Amino acid sequence: MATLVGIAIKRLPFARVLQLKRSLVSPANGLDGDFRGRNTLGKPRQVTLLQEEHWLETCRELGAILPWTKRRVNLFVVGLPALGPRNVGNVLAIGRVRLEVTGETEPCPRMDLARLGLKRALSKGWRGGVTCCVLQGGSIAVGDEVILKPF
Repeated sequence: MATLVGIAIKRLPFARVLQLKRSLVSPANGLDGDFRGRNTLGKPRQVTLLQEEHWLETCRELGAILPWTKRRVNLFVVGLPALGPRNVGNVLAIGRVRLEVTGETEPCPRMDLARLGLKRALSKGWRGGVTCCVLQGGSIAVGDEVILKPF
């Protein structure tokens, strides 16, 4: 079973990451309070998601133990099959919330401020996570089951 193990938002660009235990999610605003969530003209990047397995693989490669929040994504999940290009269009169900996978979350140069080499390490095989748009809103909480549904 895949599980949501972390939720985070950033209120402004470059702001610090705030971890939450629960959040409201909507098609209009993504995660409540996150600056990137507002949907303007079908924006494909309202919510970002990182898999724990990919993060741990990246940390091992760097020889470092880093908190997942250094990646600056919204959702941290464990137990999903490896997500990649074949999953674009698939739907992730977290309770009533439905997120469509829209693409890869490409690592930015800011990653190297957290750890030198992190950007390069995250660029391999979609390790940096996926972008999603919100199809159906609701409430999510750490501990919720995450289900991948093919389109």
